[in-house]
Amino acid sequence: MTKPNVHAVHRDWDRQFPVIERAEGIYLYDRDGKRYIDGSGGSSVVTTIGHGIQEVSLAMAEQARQFSFYPAHAFTNQPFLDLSDLVVSLAPGELKDKSRVWVTCTGTDATDDAVRLARQYWVVSGKPSKYQIISRWQAFHGNTISVAGFSGITARRSIFQPMYVDSPHIPPAFCYRCPFEKAFPSCNLLCARSLETAVRQQNPDNVAAFISEPVVGAALACAPAPDGYFQIIREICNKYNILFIDDEVMTGWGRTGALWSIDHWDVTPDIIATAKGMTAGYTPLSAIIARDEIWSVLEKEHSPFKAGHTLNANPVSCAAAQVVIHYILDHKLPENSQERGEQFQVGLRRLMDRHPSLGDVRGKGLMVGFELVKVRATKEPFDPQEHASVLLERAALKRGLVTYPCTGSIEGVLGDMVLMAPPLVINPAEIDVILGILDESLSEVESALGVK
Repeated sequence: MTKPNVHAVHRDWDRQFPVIERAEGIYLYDRDGKRYIDGSGGSSVVTTIGHGIQEVSLAMAEQARQFSFYPAHAFTNQPFLDLSDLVVSLAPGELKDKSRVWVTCTGTDATDDAVRLARQYWVVSGKPSKYQIISRWQAFHGNTISVAGFSGITARRSIFQPMYVDSPHIPPAFCYRCPFEKAFPSCNLLCARSLETAVRQQNPDNVAAFISEPVVGAALACAPAPDGYFQIIREICNKYNILFIDDEVMTGWGRTGALWSIDHWDVTPDIIATAKGMTAGYTPLSAIIARDEIWSVLEKEHSPFKAGHTLNANPVSCAAAQVVIHYILDHKLPENSQERGEQFQVGLRRLMDRHPSLGDVRGKGLMVGFELVKVRATKEPFDPQEHASVLLERAALKRGLVTYPCTGSIEGVLGDMVLMAPPLVINPAEIDVILGILDESLSEVESALGVK
């Protein structure tokens, strides 16, 4: 008989969490034998290759038999060296074969270290005034105090606001609720051009980098920037001598239908932060990839990168990452992500004919989101106290589908959204099952909230 838990702290005080016992493919199985589709790809957008792939666990076990930890200040390890070579060979644009890799533990570590690298680069280059990081509102880059400071997700910022270093923010690239009340493409991409205004206001001599997600994950439920957006961002960064940091923690490794989501815009960033999909949740690992020119400045001045943790470049995790990445490539998962993502979005748009609460469907590849509204014609949101996205989550969960509820599409404080990111191994029939569950769940939520 299982003891009732009284010691472990979970993400919610007011619910009982089922205990997961095993996972396979796109499915999770709890202690009572109930099966769930991992529709959110973990918490969230993690499980690229699906659960239970034996090659990954075997590679981890083999490395652990040799050694699983080492003094990183005194040694290196072969899995780390091999992973770095592999990542650089697959890097996008001008970074391919012309970059270097720093490997750490979590997505938050990666974005934090990307910012650290930008700052150290400018200091070592003789431009110590360049310290500010410009980001966007309704963006999520991680959970530490420093990273949450340059993130723009209101709900996670408010309680810790007095502890942040000041960080300028520009409006999001969010066509459904355009902060400029324009429509694409006649908007002239004001959302991108606002970066130049912010840089001038801060003084370019003070700005180190701009960071953004090509497809905004948790803060806007899979909202991709419009066509042409990152081309303008790249031009502005070049003009004012600012580094462009591409946050691919969620979007990398095939998730959006390309190996790197920035490939959709045919632009090369200066630094990439990546995590989640590169180990598919089998073990914690993240990395930053940066141009050779950035690292070489530090190398020339004998300035070791001032970042890192005890578990950096963990050999077991590095071994796992190589297997996951090869699995993604060998099974053509970016292509499947593109095809199944299109199927998913088409199916959701068909559901809009039956469900007036579906205000918007968006995404790229198998990073798909939708917004729940009280009145579609006016985009009126539900009252936050109604918890529409949480109601949808619970309705779907009891039907065997895991979703990821999000809020804050309107200035970070209003608006219910749902993020979907099933494993990239999903097949057409399984997408149809997800759509069927969402259809039933939306009917339940609309009935509960009086939507007609």
